[in-house]
Amino acid sequence: MGEVVVFSIFAAVALVGGVVMVTSPNPVYSAIGLLAAMFSVAVMYVLLDAHFVAAVQVIIYAGAVMTLFLFVIMLIGVDTTDAYGDRPAGQRAMIAVVGVGLFAAIVLAARSAWITGSDAFGHPDMNGTIETVADELFGTWTIVFLSTVMLLTIAALGTIALAYFDPGSGADDEGATL
Repeated sequence: MGEVVVFSIFAAVALVGGVVMVTSPNPVYSAIGLLAAMFSVAVMYVLLDAHFVAAVQVIIYAGAVMTLFLFVIMLIGVDTTDAYGDRPAGQRAMIAVVGVGLFAAIVLAARSAWITGSDAFGHPDMNGTIETVADELFGTWTIVFLSTVMLLTIAALGTIALAYFDPGSGADDEGATL
């Protein structure tokens, strides 16, 4: 019974956070709404006994990615008056149609699992454990994992190079260094 209460509370928090994220004209409030939704999802992972996935959710998404989002928002200095500009005709109707379509797709996907009783996610005791994640990353998906590591390393090095690049130093000249 306690799990149902905790799930219900954090499901409501996730929904409210998502609505705040989408509807708020202030980008900082939108980021805080997204943060609330991410923490709520982490609590739901804990309820599913996927503690590793919950820790990754909090550390990476709620921690690092949200900090990056907030820094970018603050550096750009987004003004809330820009949100009240001209909107394309029919934008609200299109949003409503897409929202209803996505909701219908989610209900149909969930309904098939409810009717058939099939377990779409395998054994619940094995989801989200460190052993399962390690076996998948370093066994089944080794090449993809290493490719992602290389891509992120190259992106980090490129970011560092761009941060130290001085356009006034004549870097286009032959023999110029960063």
